[in-house]
This record gives sequence, structure tokens and C-alpha cells, in this order.
Amino acid sequence: MTAYDHRCCITGLSIPTLLFASHIVPWTRDETNRVNPKNGLLLSALHDRAFDRGLITLNDDLTVRVSRLYPDDAFFSTAIAAYDGKPIRPPDKFAPDLKFLAYHQEHVFQI
Repeated sequence: MTAYDHRCCITGLSIPTLLFASHIVPWTRDETNRVNPKNGLLLSALHDRAFDRGLITLNDDLTVRVSRLYPDDAFFSTAIAAYDGKPIRPPDKFAPDLKFLAYHQEHVFQI
């Protein structure tokens, strides 16, 4: 959490009870990197769920990429799809490892 200054790296939300330390490569798929800070992002509860379900991912340049499969929903459009192509707030330390992002892009993200 300190790497992202206690803020969601996508939205900037800073309410601690609504933030999650998210795994880029899911916890269940890689035991050796569960506590690796380079396999982590700080996300709001909503964006954590969208990331885990493959509705969003991060490009190698740390910009948000939203799935084209997202529902036609006004709230989704403003709360998630509006961040498509926008850069995340970079961490002060432990930048996401590109190999973990590649895994998420290939195995989790729903194009």
C-alpha cells in the first residue's frame, strides 16, 4: 500500500476500507510470487474485481486497457471504461514486473 501512497493506482481513491492489494498474476496460479511486491497493484474494490475478472488489464506502458466485452452499462462506462488508455499512478517503489503483466494480458484479460 505504501508503494502507491495508499491510493488506488487507477482512480486515486484513498479510502482504506475500499482499497485492495491486488495480485497481477492471481494468488492461486503462482505460489512463489504471492508476496512479491512487483506482482501487486493497489486498486479500489471495484477495479480489483474488474482486474481479477479480466475486464481490465495494464499495458506494458502502465496504461489501462478495458475489455471490449464490457457490458453496455452507464455506470461501467463512467467508473471503468472511462480509464481506458489512461496511465496509472506509478508506484514510488516496486513497479509492476512486465512478465507478470504479460501473464495477466495473455491468461486473464478478456479481449
